[in-house]
Formats: sequence, structure tokens, C-alpha cells
Amino acid sequence: MSKIIIEREKCIGCGSCVALCPKYFEVIDDGKASLKNGKRDPKTGNEELETDKIECATAAVDSCPVQCIHIIKSQIPNSKL
Repeated sequence: MSKIIIEREKCIGCGSCVALCPKYFEVIDDGKASLKNGKRDPKTGNEELETDKIECATAAVDSCPVQCIHIIKSQIPNSKL
């Protein structure tokens, strides 16, 4: 499982994330990018979305001019049952 995070306060609304990855990103009424089905973290104010597949979101991270999109990949240690 991975987590896509967008710091909406830093977003300038350029739309590159939406153009490259409309599966996860959209522009909402305030002109800034938002995560589709994302949830706001009350502590940070960031939007977050947990997903099994990050797919095109990596392209959105690379294209963001203000670097307000992040992906955290879960590291599940190998275990023997």
C-alpha cells in the first residue's frame, strides 16, 4: 500500500498533475489540485489517498513545479508464517 499526498496550500493550480494523471487528480472550485477520493489530514491540512497502485501519480510528482505532491511507499518486511 502506498500513500499519495498533496500539500494543497502550496499548490499553484498549474494543472500538470491533472493532465498527466486524471485517475487521481482533479482541479476543484478554488483552482487548486485535489486528490479524487482523498481525505484531509486534520493535523497537516494535506490531502491523502491510500492506494495499491500509484500508476501515473509518479509522473505528477515529477511534473509539479512547486513539489507539493509526494508518494510514500509502504515497506512491509518479509515475514515467515
